[in-house]
Amino acid sequence: MPALYVMIPAALLIVAIAIYIFFWAVDSGQYDDLDGPAHSILFDDQDPNHKAAVDEAGGHPAKPDDKAPPHA
Repeated sequence: MPALYVMIPAALLIVAIAIYIFFWAVDSGQYDDLDGPAHSILFDDQDPNHKAAVDEAGGHPAKPDDKAPPHA
């Protein structure tokens, strides 16, 4: 029974901290755009200078690049 005198206030303190963190996150804009990050993966901008995949898909071998790391 004496343990409850310690555990109940500790649990209430943890709940109060969790509620404070939740409202801080809402106020700071953490939940403003929930769909944007998921869609940004699908519609990511392509690098216009990257032509290796286009060349390989068209049947042309990719040109060797001196800066490319060796294949393992």
